[in-house]
Amino acid sequence: EILRCLVGSEMCIRDRVKRYTDADADLWNKFNAESKNPLFMFDRNYMDYHRDRFQDHSLIFYEDEKLVAILPMSERENELVSHGGLTYGGFITDNKMKQHTMDECVTSLLQYAETEGFDRVYYKVIPHIFHEQPAEEDRYALFVQNARIEKIEASTVINLKKPLKMPKGRKAQISRARREGVIIEERSSATDFDEFIALENSVLSEHHGTKAVHTGAELKLLHDRFPENIHLYAAIYKNKIIAGTVIFEYAQVVHTQYMAADEVARQIGALDLTISTVIDTFKEKKLWLDFGISTEDGGKYLNEGLISQKEGFGGRTNIYLSLIHISEPTRHLRI
Repeated sequence: EILRCLVGSEMCIRDRVKRYTDADADLWNKFNAESKNPLFMFDRNYMDYHRDRFQDHSLIFYEDEKLVAILPMSERENELVSHGGLTYGGFITDNKMKQHTMDECVTSLLQYAETEGFDRVYYKVIPHIFHEQPAEEDRYALFVQNARIEKIEASTVINLKKPLKMPKGRKAQISRARREGVIIEERSSATDFDEFIALENSVLSEHHGTKAVHTGAELKLLHDRFPENIHLYAAIYKNKIIAGTVIFEYAQVVHTQYMAADEVARQIGALDLTISTVIDTFKEKKLWLDFGISTEDGGKYLNEGLISQKEGFGGRTNIYLSLIHISEPTRHLRI
């Protein structure tokens, strides 16, 4: 147990911060679902599917014995990090969260990390487009702790309620795909996910020397656990998936977790038609379509061709922000 007490208070860290255990799953999931920045990937049924790859060190925060925040984290060597298996992390809070409480949560987090022997706390902010109510208390609290930017990545986002016009070339490709007989369907079988991930991996291997984080089997597993949130939109041409996207659906955001197209699809506009279909499907129900990042090397390298493709659908830049706190004696919080 952590016996060190907060400065100027008789309340110990152990009374304010608790490490998550499996016994807390229902409590965690209920709080996440009712929060002002709920994301289904913070549900333990999502987070724990790859628990063998990451050493979970998620935290639960209390004020006067009342639950006020949860924080998905994992550990690596000497660092306590926003969960390594998630695109972003950050404090999950409800409508009762106020600035002074978050200030105390961040202070408790940093003291907890130091007491537990972590030299650094690496923190990935939840982008504001996922907030159902303003929820940037963490940014200010981290600034007060001498935060500085560690990483900024450029994501491309479409305002679905006020979309920008697509260029004529993009519209022409969409029309061509229709003329060629490309059909866009939502698919959900294990075979479909395997076929799509094989396509995705061929593209990633050719252009980036890497492969998808998920396997087809993992995507099928997650889809079956979250059928209302995970969708595969496939472009079918001559009975084959030649392009497609895996969509993660949130309360007011749809996020393209994966996009892929083979050479034929690029020639006849199959991916263009796929994305156009996704926009038409969600434009009345959601506020934002997030294409994800087009940067590498911690945000320092911009893939101009990739971001130009996304901007061609009417998207513009929103940032993913990361921070890191280095413990005493340096006492800097790098974001």
